[in-house]
Amino acid sequence: MKLGLKGKYALVTGGTHGIGKSIALALADEGCNVAVCSRAYKNIKETITQLKAKGVDCIGIKADVSMGSDIRKVMKRIIEQWRTIHILINNVGGGGRWGSEIIEETDEKVWLEVYNKNVLSAVRFTNLAIPFMRRQKWGRVVAITSIYGREAGARPWFGIAKMGQAMLMKSLSLKHYLAKDGITFNSVAPGVIMIPDTGWEKALKEKPEEIKIFIKRELPLGRFGTPDEVANLVVFICSEKASFLNGAAIPIDGGQSRSIL
Repeated sequence: MKLGLKGKYALVTGGTHGIGKSIALALADEGCNVAVCSRAYKNIKETITQLKAKGVDCIGIKADVSMGSDIRKVMKRIIEQWRTIHILINNVGGGGRWGSEIIEETDEKVWLEVYNKNVLSAVRFTNLAIPFMRRQKWGRVVAITSIYGREAGARPWFGIAKMGQAMLMKSLSLKHYLAKDGITFNSVAPGVIMIPDTGWEKALKEKPEEIKIFIKRELPLGRFGTPDEVANLVVFICSEKASFLNGAAIPIDGGQSRSIL
């Protein structure tokens, strides 16, 4: 299938690990030039090496996206080098395991930090990218949310933040002036995805029997999802083949979630 992405310029925030890295590499496989940002220089270096091997132009930027100044730095570098941006993947997020199961014992700063990391970073990147997408009459913005932004089940600061990301995409999709300029806004909501060096991998090592029970009870396909499976969906959403897809919040969870909306 020809996805029409060759020669486009894309930014994947948090694009050097897990789902973000898989998205960056999958976009490069389609001929996209890809920029990634991350707090970890080692991860940036490794990802850039892999992107270059695919024959595309790439940019790696060390940044903490909880800081507005770093977000502006990332976008400034991209525009200076490429003059534009076609695709923005707001992948940076997380915080689902922060705080305490005892809600009232969780400091307010946890709520603020999770909201900032997930929602405000997406708002800031999106606001900076939109003018260039409008100028070229084409753009794709995708937020990586969670099934827990669609239904209850996670710690509330995480669910609220993920719902906020999805609401941002849906609200922007309804703006006629943006749609008429060829820009679409969608969100992808992963379920349980096995990512190296994350909480699920640690849990699998420390509590293998409990995780087996969880898989049998909660995951109809009988396994965790993979970052590559999420990336495949995201790349399609960014493609010309998905030109009428706008304002969608698509779960990719193997049937884990219970919501039909």
